[in-house]
Amino acid sequence: MEKVKLPIKVDPVRCANKRLDYQGVFAAELMPRLAESTQGIHGDIDVSLTFGIDAQGLRIMSGKAGVHVTLQCQRCNEMFDTTIESEFTYTPLRENAEAPELPEEYETFEADEFGEINLAQTIEDELILALPLVPAHENERCAEGKFDLSYGDIPEAEERSNPFAILEELKRK
Repeated sequence: MEKVKLPIKVDPVRCANKRLDYQGVFAAELMPRLAESTQGIHGDIDVSLTFGIDAQGLRIMSGKAGVHVTLQCQRCNEMFDTTIESEFTYTPLRENAEAPELPEEYETFEADEFGEINLAQTIEDELILALPLVPAHENERCAEGKFDLSYGDIPEAEERSNPFAILEELKRK
C-alpha cells in the first residue's frame, strides 16, 4: 500500500459532513516537539483518521497514530527502540459556544478563523501524551532490571481503630 502524505490543516466540520477517511503519513520533520521529547524518530508517523457524525449529532474526528522512536531507559540509561501509539476522538467547539454534554472519551478543539485545525500539531500532541512517563526496558532486557526482584510476602498491616471514632459518637448524641 502506498503511503500518502496527509494535509497539514483540515476543516473538521466539512470533513465530518462528507464522512471522509484519511490514511497516510506525516513526515518526522513536522513533529519537532516530539523529536525533542525522544532520542529520535524513526520513519514517518502513520495516521488513520475517520470523520463523521455520532449518535448525538456531534461532528467527530477519531483516529489512530503510531511512530517508532528511540527512548532512554531511566534505569540503565541505555537507548531502546519502541513504538508509541495513540487512539483519540475529537469534536470541534464553536467559538463562544457552550460545550454540550460530551462522552468521556471525547476531547475538544477549537478551529482557527477559517474553521480549520492544524492536524499535524494535533497528532503531535497526542503522541507526546502517549509517551511513557518513565521510559524503561522490559526487565528481561534491562541491565538494571534484574535487580528489581522482591522476595517473600509483604505482611498485612494491622487494622487500627479510628482515633476520631469517639468524636463521631459524641456528635451523634
